[in-house]
Amino acid sequence: MITQKMKYALKALLVLGDEARSPAPQPLTIEMIAKRSGAPKRFLEQILLEIRNAGLVASVRGRAGGYSLIKPASDISISELLRLIDGPIAPLPCLSRRAYQRCDDCTDEATCRLRKVFAEVFWSYLILIESLSLADMLESDQVAASITGGDS
Repeated sequence: MITQKMKYALKALLVLGDEARSPAPQPLTIEMIAKRSGAPKRFLEQILLEIRNAGLVASVRGRAGGYSLIKPASDISISELLRLIDGPIAPLPCLSRRAYQRCDDCTDEATCRLRKVFAEVFWSYLILIESLSLADMLESDQVAASITGGDS
């Protein structure tokens, strides 16, 4: 399950992605992002700072300032964003590729039934989640809007 913080980060990036695709993209203030995404401004400040420090967005100071994407949406990996915001995504620490830790109560990983079952589920999930980018989410949003007749 993703955290509320991750949901706000995705919503903010989707707003910035929509703006980046507009004919004349402009940096968006936190207030604009909050209004368009429905995410609380007080949470967005911290989240956008983390995302900026990771090199996904840039911030511009001043009257015409705000945030904008600096990487193409197709280069913004959802799995990397999940790890940045929520930490390791493996269901067990012994399955994590980047934050591996042996389980405290494990006597033998090779025969651990919990590890075997969760590994199968996790690898399937990982294949899917690592193939997703912000561009995929923006595209699926447009497809949904064309099907329902709305604009998202």
